[in-house]
Amino acid sequence: MRLILVRHGETLWNIEQRLQGHADAPLSPRGVQQAVSFIHFARALAPKGVVSSDLGRCRETARIMGFEDAPADARLRELNMGDWTGRTKPELIATQPEEYWAWRAGRYYPENGETLESFRERVAEGLRDWLRRTDGDLLAIVHSGVVRAALSAFLGLDQEKLVPVTPGTGTILNFADASSDDVRLEGFNLGLFAPQEEATLSD
Repeated sequence: MRLILVRHGETLWNIEQRLQGHADAPLSPRGVQQAVSFIHFARALAPKGVVSSDLGRCRETARIMGFEDAPADARLRELNMGDWTGRTKPELIATQPEEYWAWRAGRYYPENGETLESFRERVAEGLRDWLRRTDGDLLAIVHSGVVRAALSAFLGLDQEKLVPVTPGTGTILNFADASSDDVRLEGFNLGLFAPQEEATLSD
């Protein structure tokens, strides 16, 4: 069975390189185009089930893709960035460079924020739960951090070595079955939009 992870379309805060976490911003015009562009991939993959994060940018992406009635799950939210929510990447690099890069590497988390370990655990738990409920392939409309957390949890990949996926692209994991540890990466950053500079991919 396949787990198809689709990142939501670009938001206005993505353009500003502003950390969103559990906050929200609407999709940009480009983000709407990205969501539309993935519709034919979704149809071709023909998932048996669809789920999304409960945050607005994922719900908007789901609606555009024709999955407005898909259930929403808070376990699939982006990493809670605590007191850094709403701050921009350039600002943090200028004022707290050591903390910022340690955070990216998973060695630091902002005040009131979520650790990478707890984030990875809740994402893996949520995705496993939906895989068990689905009789076949599952499409999940989520966030860049959720994609990286899933790759870390299911494949043992180092999150520090994983670039953020481009908005509106898909990553596919192939599971022997919903509870199996036999998981393979079938595709990464798949879509019609070219991969973007990492600097523009703040989520």
